[in-house]
Amino acid sequence: MNALHYLKFFLFHVIGLCAAAALYTGGVTVCATLAGVLLFYIVGDLLGGDDLSTPKLQHRAILTGQLWLALPLLVLIVAASVASFSAGRYASTAQLISGVVLTGLMIGLIGTITAHELIHRTTEPVSLEIGRWLLAFSFDVSFAIEHVYGHHRYVSTSADPATAPRGRNVYWHIVCSTVKGNRSAWRLERKRLERRGQRQFSHHNLLLRGYLMSAALVAAAGWYGGLPAALYFSVCALFGKALLEVVNYMEHYGMVRNPARPVQPHHSWNTNKRLSSWTMFNLTRHSHHHARASVAYHDLQPYPDAPMMISGYLSTLLVALLPPLWHALMTPKVLAWDRDYASEEERQLAAAQPPLPRTAASTSGTA
Repeated sequence: MNALHYLKFFLFHVIGLCAAAALYTGGVTVCATLAGVLLFYIVGDLLGGDDLSTPKLQHRAILTGQLWLALPLLVLIVAASVASFSAGRYASTAQLISGVVLTGLMIGLIGTITAHELIHRTTEPVSLEIGRWLLAFSFDVSFAIEHVYGHHRYVSTSADPATAPRGRNVYWHIVCSTVKGNRSAWRLERKRLERRGQRQFSHHNLLLRGYLMSAALVAAAGWYGGLPAALYFSVCALFGKALLEVVNYMEHYGMVRNPARPVQPHHSWNTNKRLSSWTMFNLTRHSHHHARASVAYHDLQPYPDAPMMISGYLSTLLVALLPPLWHALMTPKVLAWDRDYASEEERQLAAAQPPLPRTAASTSGTA
C-alpha cells in the first residue's frame, strides 16, 4: 500500500494535538496558535493546489480508526481549554476570545466534520454512537437525525433548513437553520417513534437523549470549574455549532432543485483543495457525497467539473463571514451556475427566488 494515502488523514490529528497543547498552555500561545491554524489553511490551500487523486484504499480498519480517534482527541482539547480557563491562564480579553474561537473551531473541525462521516454509517452502532457524542460537544445531536434523513432528501430545495436561499445573510442563516433544523429533527424523530409504537417522551427518543448528552458535558465542565467553566464551555460549543451552519451556508448557497428529482453533483458547491481535503476527511468532495451519501470518505471522487467554492473550506468560511465580500464573489458564481449547470426547470425555480445582491461583476455579466 501507499502509506501516504493513510498518513495524510493523520494531519487532522496533528492539528488537534497542537491546539490541545496551546489551549492548555494558555497565554499568548493560544493567540499565536489560532493565527497559525488560520494561516496554515489559507496559505496551504492557496499554494497546495487541488487533490484529484482517487486511490483504492483497502485497510478499512485504519480508515475507521482514524475517525474514532476524534472522540478522545476532542475530549482532550475541550478539557485542556476548560482547565486553562479555570486556572486563569488567559491574561487578557484577546487571549480569552482566542481561546473560545480556537476551541470552537476544534469542536467544528475535530467534532462535527468527523461526526458528519460517522452518522451516515447507520448500520455501524459504534460509529454512530461516537458520531453522536462528537455532535454533543456542539449541542447539535439533532444533526444526526435531520442531516441524514432530512437534509439529504431535501437539499437545495426550500424545504431544507440548511440550504440558504439567494441573498440571505449568513448570520441570519445561523439562527434560521438552527431553529428549523431542530424542528425538522423533532418531526423526523416523532415519526420514527410512531412507526415503532414508542412514546415520544421516553428513553427511546434519540433527540432527547442527545440533549441530555450535551447537558452532561456542560455539567462535567461545571463540576470541574464551577458555573464560569460551564458557561465558558457553552460559549465554545455554541461557536462550534455556528460554524456548522456557516458551512451549510457555503455548501449549497443559492442552489435550487425540484425535490421530486434526484440529487445531482451540481446541487452542492465542491472544492478539491489539497490541504482541506487531507485534514477534513474529504468533506471537500461534497458533490459526490450528496450524489451518493453512502460512499465512505476515502472513496469519494473529486468531481472537478462540479461547481466550485471560492477556495478551501476555512478560506471560504472566512469570506462567508464578510457578507459584502461574499456576495461580490458568489453572485457571479451563482449566475454561472444558472447558465452552465441548471436545467430549464431549475432556471425557473431560480427565477422565483429572491434576487441576487447586485455586484459590479454581476452587472457587467462576468462570471
